[in-house]
Amino acid sequence: MTGPQRRRPSRAETRRRIIDAATAVFARQGIAATSLNDIAAEAGLTKGAVYSNFAGRDDLVLTIMEEHIVVRMERATTVFAELADLDEATAEAGARLLEGIDSDATWHRLLLEYWGLAMRNPTVHSGLAERRARLRKAVTAAISKAAALHGVDLPLAPEHLAVVVLALSNGLAVERGVDPAAVPPTLFGDVLKLLVTP
Repeated sequence: MTGPQRRRPSRAETRRRIIDAATAVFARQGIAATSLNDIAAEAGLTKGAVYSNFAGRDDLVLTIMEEHIVVRMERATTVFAELADLDEATAEAGARLLEGIDSDATWHRLLLEYWGLAMRNPTVHSGLAERRARLRKAVTAAISKAAALHGVDLPLAPEHLAVVVLALSNGLAVERGVDPAAVPPTLFGDVLKLLVTP
């Protein structure tokens, strides 16, 4: 008599397992010191399974970055549909973005490490630039939607505001990592209000 057959994980489940494993290993030992073998071992899979889902380590890094920032930005921008008062919504969006900085400081360290690698490697740079362009497009769409919903005349083009918000997020993460007291909890929201107040 045979035992119950084990269900084979779906491609999406395997992909998720690899992403989670890669995130853990990158956080523990850095991107440059991590091999696909390390990630496969962490995930309990073969290196072939990693390659069947991702082109390589860079593809994994960029996928993690894109997924991470899209989730954070979506969480912050949905507040404009949840709250009718623009000031309240802007303050809450800033609070959510700053909360993301605090809850995932490791991710910002990885972004800075990968940025450093990209500045010295044209291939890595090209991949990073392509993903960041897609990200800016998504943030631009979210800003445009929020502005239309609240009838706000933006002081800058939405695509330029998207760059500012991303740069602000990255810059505040660096400053808060060095000296948390230098970045008060309301600072992100206060700056966002300056950007959208008529």
